[in-house]
Amino acid sequence: MNMTGAQSMVRCLEEEDVSHIFGYPGATISPFYEALYHSESIQHILVRQEQSAAHMASGYARITGKAGVCVVTSGPGATNLITGIATAYMDSIPLVAITGQVQSYLLGRDIFQEVDITGAVSPFIKHTYLIKKAEDIPRIFKEAFHIATTGRPGPVLIDVPIDMQEAEIDFSYPEEVNIRGYKPTINGNLKQLKKVVKTIAAAERPLICVGGGAFCAKAQVQVRQLCE
Repeated sequence: MNMTGAQSMVRCLEEEDVSHIFGYPGATISPFYEALYHSESIQHILVRQEQSAAHMASGYARITGKAGVCVVTSGPGATNLITGIATAYMDSIPLVAITGQVQSYLLGRDIFQEVDITGAVSPFIKHTYLIKKAEDIPRIFKEAFHIATTGRPGPVLIDVPIDMQEAEIDFSYPEEVNIRGYKPTINGNLKQLKKVVKTIAAAERPLICVGGGAFCAKAQVQVRQLCE
């Protein structure tokens, strides 16, 4: 099915059952917003400043257990997400941040509202993407949601140049994700667990310190069983 990169971005979000996104429009993300206007299933929450979009998406993820999505433009719009992204990373919150970017052929020339946002957030983000081929949009969106929500959850950023949003592609959404080098596991280390069990068994007054991660992992019942 032929469509623009921007339309494919919206379709990707719909395929991931995204019902709410938080954002603030701007020049380099305007093709996406034009396409979003025609979506019947995604509700856009307009914020007053981009930092709020990241924090609101983070709060949405904490409550629903789904990946929160925020969308902003390039330059200062993108840099205003940094605190929210860092917070999501430290708190293991699944977050997908979508940023507009200047034309791909102008990257690295320090033109108006160009910021290397993928580099800026690299110390505190689970993964970043810079779209270089419009036909990669479906695969990258599928991978982004997979990475954000599996293993230890965290934020993923997708930087989309405006010419990639305007380009025509033959849209097909992947059914599976296979990322070489990313095979997260939630199984504990048996050797270390045996040490924990032995230590707890020997304790006279054991203290269990439980953080928000227990709620994010929906492990309340297991924690309660452990306490009992």
